[in-house]
Amino acid sequence: MAGATRGWWIGALHDAVIFNVELHANHTRVTYQEGAQDPRSGSSRAALAAGGFGGDGGVRCHGAGCRAGAHAVESARPDARPGAGAEAAGKGATGQVGGRARRCAAGRQHQQRQRAHALAVKLGQLQAQSTRLNALGQRLAQMGKLDDGEFNFDQAPPVGGVEDPAGKPYALPQTLDASIAQLANQFDGQQAKLGALQSLLMDARLESNLKPTGMPVQGYISSYFGERPDPFNGHMARHTGIDIVTATGTPVHAVAEGMVTFAGIRHGYGDVVEIDHGNGYMTRYAHNSKLLVHPGQRVRVGQVIADSGSTGRSTGPHVHFEVWRNGRVVNPLSYARSHR
Repeated sequence: MAGATRGWWIGALHDAVIFNVELHANHTRVTYQEGAQDPRSGSSRAALAAGGFGGDGGVRCHGAGCRAGAHAVESARPDARPGAGAEAAGKGATGQVGGRARRCAAGRQHQQRQRAHALAVKLGQLQAQSTRLNALGQRLAQMGKLDDGEFNFDQAPPVGGVEDPAGKPYALPQTLDASIAQLANQFDGQQAKLGALQSLLMDARLESNLKPTGMPVQGYISSYFGERPDPFNGHMARHTGIDIVTATGTPVHAVAEGMVTFAGIRHGYGDVVEIDHGNGYMTRYAHNSKLLVHPGQRVRVGQVIADSGSTGRSTGPHVHFEVWRNGRVVNPLSYARSHR
């Protein structure tokens, strides 16, 4: 027996119905007696109370199934349809179970929404970190002068492999939050390393930009650095640079980044430009027909600083190019032949 309820019921005409309700697993058994004296009066009420019945204008129960028994008693009266008591008891129990189930489902849905929101926030953070890493990678690829197709950050890296017939379907980690956090930490570490690499490349690039590299003008070398016969008197004289033959008006480019320290006329050099590149380097460009920069001006690598010509002590249009290192003139040929 699942439970038993005892009590009494008072109808509209104050006739008492004494009942005993037994709740079983699959059915409800109701035993009642009509025509009994109203238990609210005198000795009958005391006798019913002593026997386990009691009430005061309504149902009073003892034991489990009180409410279901009350509905069963009303339905078990002679004027009720057959089986109404069991049906009412079943509906009451089903309603309670259904209410608890709905509350549990609503709680689970709320927790799932909160979890989904937290994962969405973390996913957005990872996407932002991925975007920063891609931008940093593209910058490093440009600084390192890598081929465009070698590192394409706009596409996913190609992968492949032999299919495993015994392979199992991929399952998400049980601790998905921990896995996302670990991935975020890896992104942070990679970004820090790439940032350090960028600093190193930037320092190397700056150092390279400050070092004289390449020819200042297109042409061929007609006279090299060192001792040579003077082109005007034939005496042996020291040539402090190289002469690069080119047509008048050809653009002359700075071979390194730096600051213009002189732009004007010097004896023997004609119209000349001198640039201090730092780290002890200075370059000189002589015999120009036109100067395009002024002292104190900062120039970039490859910037046009003058037009070639034949001013000063010159036999024809060319550019006299010198390189100075720590206050001493050096052979510029190795710098002119080098590349960035």
